[in-house]
Amino acid sequence: MDTKYDLQEFIDAPTMQSILIGLVERVKMRRKEQSLTQKQLAVRSGVSYASLRRFETMGEISLASLLRLAQELGCLEDFNSLFKRKIVANLKEFEG
Repeated sequence: MDTKYDLQEFIDAPTMQSILIGLVERVKMRRKEQSLTQKQLAVRSGVSYASLRRFETMGEISLASLLRLAQELGCLEDFNSLFKRKIVANLKEFEG
């Protein structure tokens, strides 16, 4: 039996799967808030309809395409906060 579980089902910790699911849901929500169909967003962003559909159903997309979608949805600036958090090497450096 090859049952796969997401750790998020058992403890409150972010996992790659939970973050991906959340990201896909936020993109769909933003698209719908702007009253855009998948086809309209695909045309406006330059991302193929198939790629957008695959992202919204399976969570698979290239970084370049995701950036194009973010730009069209007014969320490109959100990517500037990635990888900015300082890595805590010991508890003395932890600032909460």
